[in-house]
Amino acid sequence: MRAEIRELIRRISREDPLWGSPRICDELALRGLKVGKSTVEKYMIKNPKPRSHTWRTFIQNHFIDIAAVDFFTVPTVTFRILYCFVVLRLHRRCMVHFNVTTSPTARWTAQQLVEAFPYGQTPRLLIFDRDGTYGHVVRERLRGMGIEEMLTAPRSPWHNGYAQRLIGSIRRECLDHLIGFSERPLLRFLGEYFEYYHRSRPHQSLGGNSPGPRNVESSDGCRVVGTAVLGGLHHTYRRAA
Repeated sequence: MRAEIRELIRRISREDPLWGSPRICDELALRGLKVGKSTVEKYMIKNPKPRSHTWRTFIQNHFIDIAAVDFFTVPTVTFRILYCFVVLRLHRRCMVHFNVTTSPTARWTAQQLVEAFPYGQTPRLLIFDRDGTYGHVVRERLRGMGIEEMLTAPRSPWHNGYAQRLIGSIRRECLDHLIGFSERPLLRFLGEYFEYYHRSRPHQSLGGNSPGPRNVESSDGCRVVGTAVLGGLHHTYRRAA
């Protein structure tokens, strides 16, 4: 193996310690470099933090017709609790909407659904849990939009596994390393992370590509350059012109 490829593997694993060997393989493949997983593991800088296990859920069909929503909490530096609402289209794992509030209500949640699904872009099915925030107002709004609700079983978060997996990625790759003072900084952090998530982050379930598909670049003689994301927490890579 060429010395520059070995050094590139070490560099990516050093600059992105949260990445495992599959993601590094995907990133190299998108740069036109076919490198095996065992080779990446041999040369990457070892990260002592264990990686989380992957999710597998019962939903396998009709991804294009299904969306999922969920809330998660985020503490601020002053110990206030903020509530983040995310809307995920299962097809290509696209995050179509997010917002932050200090006091989630059914009326606020119903308005987020309207903003997430413009006319003509509504899913057929929406997965959500039995939280009291999804009250009568939300259900009336869903019926008016022609969306069928899919309630998860009580105390069964794995029934909304794709949304839970997304929230886990947000925490591990962003919020576990950053802390906000209020809604505005949190919205900025999440906005930058989701831009990276859609345009640059490889997903194993998408064949190593991103939700916004990336083209494989030629490997002929161009240096790979990195651009820092979220202050260097992650990097995006491309071939220099």
